[in-house]
Amino acid sequence: DLCSLEQHACPSDGACGGQFTANTMACVSEAIGLALPLSASLPAPYLTRDAYAVASGETVVRLIAEQLRPRDIVTRKSFENAAVVVAATGGSTNGGLHLPAMAHECGIEFTLRDFAEIAQRTPYIADLKPGGRFVAKDMGEAGGMPMLMKTLLEGGYIHGDCMTVTGKTIAENLKDVKWRDDQVVIRPVSNPLSPTGGVVGLWGSLAPDGAIVKVAGMQSHRSHRGPARVFDGEQACFDAVEAGDYKDGDVLVIRYEGAKGGPGMREMLSTTAAISGQGRGDKVALVTDGRFSGGTRGLCIGHVGPEAQMGGPIALVRDGDIIAIDADAGTLDLEVDPIELEHRARMWKPKVTNYQSGALWKYAQLVGPAHLGALTHPGAAEETHVYADL
Repeated sequence: DLCSLEQHACPSDGACGGQFTANTMACVSEAIGLALPLSASLPAPYLTRDAYAVASGETVVRLIAEQLRPRDIVTRKSFENAAVVVAATGGSTNGGLHLPAMAHECGIEFTLRDFAEIAQRTPYIADLKPGGRFVAKDMGEAGGMPMLMKTLLEGGYIHGDCMTVTGKTIAENLKDVKWRDDQVVIRPVSNPLSPTGGVVGLWGSLAPDGAIVKVAGMQSHRSHRGPARVFDGEQACFDAVEAGDYKDGDVLVIRYEGAKGGPGMREMLSTTAAISGQGRGDKVALVTDGRFSGGTRGLCIGHVGPEAQMGGPIALVRDGDIIAIDADAGTLDLEVDPIELEHRARMWKPKVTNYQSGALWKYAQLVGPAHLGALTHPGAAEETHVYADL
């Protein structure tokens, strides 16, 4: 039975078809200029993939000969383009983690706040699952990233002068792309699904360093105020959800799943899927210092910082504390008297993890906060050389 279910639920090769993390970052690869136009949109089994593989190899050789390097292509403006595309497609919250990390590798400062500010002014125009009706295959057949970027360019939402691996700018690549009225997957910017992007940054007393939530397709339950139900680690929360041991109105808090506390940032997909499967996704909220899969649905807030292991406010939450979430206002607050929180902070100690030696211990000592990309080194801004020239 399980084999039959898998064959029907996952009938093909490649990444899952919604605008989850894999397809979000595939779209980013084109938007940021590092992938050939349309290469990110086509399904894995398509034979046309072979032509893109050959063309990509030829392009690499040409780029080496012309000395056009990734850091000539990837600039602050191209990261802004990438963030626009994540927001416009209702992409994964992981974009708010990966883009700052990628920028760090280039010596560019691009934080969660930068990402959120761009999302706030970007229209949500691609009607993609999990919040919408269509999958990546549909978007590819509707014109893919070139079609999406054409309307964003004409609307003034992306920088057309950014260089790409074709040796041409984005505007030059899109010059001959014609808008198609015969498709309904990608909307023009003049008629968006919503006027702001599908992902939202949150700040407040529970998240001084920020947090992120995916709101694509959410017409209601964009705010929530309720008592905290606190769990140290995802498994404890999953067990409670599986047993139905929670109440409508609760704010489920999963902590010590941040980069240091994990160590590593696991996806809370099992728990969010269980809540959704029980039909209670619009009755509770979930807040965590961990991550989510791009497939997560409902009012699920991730990347809460500072994380619990660093002594952030999420480490001080107790059962029954009132947490207020407002995705439209971009706020995430813990309604506890600051003097009480100071008292709790004096009593707090970091969690002792199971990893007290080896690579994961080293990782936990080095890794930084999620809003900067969960980084483990100073980044290219501190380099004294370009490695390709050594």
